[in-house]
Amino acid sequence: MLRIDGSSLTLADVVRVARNAERVELSNTAYAQIKASRDYVKELLKNKAVVYGITTGVGELSSHYIPPEKAIKLQENLIRSHASNVGEPLEEETVRAMILLRANALAKGFSGVRRALIETLLELINKDIYPYIPAKGSVGASGDLSPLSHLALILTGQGECLVEGKRVDANKVLKTHHIKALQLQAKEGLALINGTQVMAAHGCLILCDAFALIKHAQVAGAMSLEALKGTSRAMDARIHAARPHKGQSYIAANIRDLVKDSAIMASHKNCDKVQDAYTLRCMPQVYGPVYDTLNYVKSIFEIEINSATDNPLIFAEDKDVISGGNFHGEPLAFALDFLGIALSEIANISERTVDRLVNPHVSGLPPFLAEGNGLNSGYMIAQYTAAALVSENKVLAHPASVDSIPTSAGQEDHVSMGSIAAEHARMILKNVVNVIAIEMLAATQGIDFQQPLEAGKGTKVAWKYIRKFIPHWKEDRIMYKDIEKMADIIRSKVILDELEKEGIQL
Repeated sequence: MLRIDGSSLTLADVVRVARNAERVELSNTAYAQIKASRDYVKELLKNKAVVYGITTGVGELSSHYIPPEKAIKLQENLIRSHASNVGEPLEEETVRAMILLRANALAKGFSGVRRALIETLLELINKDIYPYIPAKGSVGASGDLSPLSHLALILTGQGECLVEGKRVDANKVLKTHHIKALQLQAKEGLALINGTQVMAAHGCLILCDAFALIKHAQVAGAMSLEALKGTSRAMDARIHAARPHKGQSYIAANIRDLVKDSAIMASHKNCDKVQDAYTLRCMPQVYGPVYDTLNYVKSIFEIEINSATDNPLIFAEDKDVISGGNFHGEPLAFALDFLGIALSEIANISERTVDRLVNPHVSGLPPFLAEGNGLNSGYMIAQYTAAALVSENKVLAHPASVDSIPTSAGQEDHVSMGSIAAEHARMILKNVVNVIAIEMLAATQGIDFQQPLEAGKGTKVAWKYIRKFIPHWKEDRIMYKDIEKMADIIRSKVILDELEKEGIQL
């Protein structure tokens, strides 16, 4: 059971709730601050204070005073009118993550909501309710207004949920699970929909997969290094100590571990070859910065998922309420754009390595890794697929955050486009998984041709595991099935588990 208090959530917590159905409850330590914040909102209403979103309209309509007796109607109208997303629904794991993140932000006690509202959000998670939230429509300021409005609708018994792939009236779903629909009070509708939780949810899940993917990229690269009879000399620790970027040294050390005791490498130790191509020699200098970028992005998200991101914020202890801009998604938009660029670079170097593996003019291997003297095409077209995915990534990696379209009659005159950056990063990640899958297949085939010489300590583990499920390409068969199977193995992370059993921790 995960207990949230607004301040101690981790990326690992988010992943466990989103993907492993871990249950969540509100920590007792959060109650006092939540109550104080809510009590101050009641005081503001009693005194008929003019406060944005509580006794005024929102956005360009903030100059319109709303009397306290209409505060509930204002909140209801907000979530109805703002729920305007379109397109395919967000994946269930993304929705679970965004619910958790919104509840955690409200638990900080700066939002002026009731404890019951936060606990109802957690009931959606704990009873596996899947709100229907179309994916497209957020510009990333004021946060993810529209998709969060779709979530807010569910709490009031409006909107829809997905049940076995079908859209079902939310009120019916709530009754089935014995959850009482809420009537949102003053400030609560606005508190629910002002925030960055959709882009943050995407980012947390992408990051989890990206850290695993950069490990698989190293395994694929080390296997390719052996298949192409490259040298590990470029991984020498002294080279990387002379340019002490953390990620660069980390990658070089990992590749040294993976190819340790390689009979393949030992067989050509005294050959005439002076140095390898950049794709092999510069893996630490390329994958290292990718790793450093992932850690930078992680640091941004660790702050964001424990932040109050709605507006206005209630400072009950100071008897103050302040309109600000914590809902603006720029920190995440930049980080997600950078994440997409870094992931794209994994595929860029991987595809060039695949080309080197299949090219008989440079590989020293059979043409296109095929047997049969022209009868079989081997991995010829798999390289085309990798090239197509890399080309698509070049478009997707264009920063979404450099764009801004003013909204709300110019009141919201700069927006982050963070949700678009998140979607692009998610698409890039999927493409890169497939590119690495193709490299792993090609490198495994290349190592086959080096037998009876054995691969290194780590690369041999990966090679043996792959060959348990995907046989040697002796004659042409349906290629896409092998790629899909290899991509599934990558997503399962089982090769990383097998390496750990051998004492190799990437």
